[in-house]
Amino acid sequence: MRKTKSGSLSLEGFTFNETWEEKRRRAERIVEVLMRTYPREKLLIGDPYRTLIHCIISQRMRDEVTYKVWERLFEKYGNIRGIANTPVEEMQRFLRENGVGLWKTKGEWIVNASRIILEKHGGKVPDDISELMKLPGIGRKCANIVLAYGFGRQAIPVDTHVNRISKRLGLAPPRVSPEKVEEYLAELIPYEKWIYVNHAMVDHGKSICNPIGPKCENCPLRELCPYAKRLVMDADLKGRR
Repeated sequence: MRKTKSGSLSLEGFTFNETWEEKRRRAERIVEVLMRTYPREKLLIGDPYRTLIHCIISQRMRDEVTYKVWERLFEKYGNIRGIANTPVEEMQRFLRENGVGLWKTKGEWIVNASRIILEKHGGKVPDDISELMKLPGIGRKCANIVLAYGFGRQAIPVDTHVNRISKRLGLAPPRVSPEKVEEYLAELIPYEKWIYVNHAMVDHGKSICNPIGPKCENCPLRELCPYAKRLVMDADLKGRR
């Protein structure tokens, strides 16, 4: 165990030997390749409130479905006041009719979060992660998404793609929680590049580093990846070795 910039992080739990300095240099090279391979001219999807609603809808949903429902919601209800004034049951019905999973819970979250933002924050989404996480339906991942894509702040949202790819790349131990993955990435990746990590790893996870049958032979990171070199195995990630 050693005291790192973001707290006490350990090299124990990794499946191969690498010093912090070696890991940090490799992490910087990985991010450079990802940024070059998956560039984005625009990182923001809209204002913080629209980003927050998008994140609530997106939980356990496919991206293409999420985006269509998100657009329809704002076409129908207009803005935060229109959504906050909508009865929860009506919002639930709208989500259900548009094929949204967990529609009952998400309907409550969307309406109640909107009311809290209006009543407690004057209609402006808070830009503090602890305040964001007090809103219904907003965990740490969604809070970081709002900070990164809504406010343009340096943040590292850890979704399923980031969690999986970070562990395959040996940037976090295979058995740690997504919250801990965020700590390791924040320690290893330069602060000014945090905002690129989520979108680049998501794109990489969809095109190359799939959950099942990753295309390691076509991967631009294969020379930097311990998973491609069989230093990290699927059994490690699933806790069987």
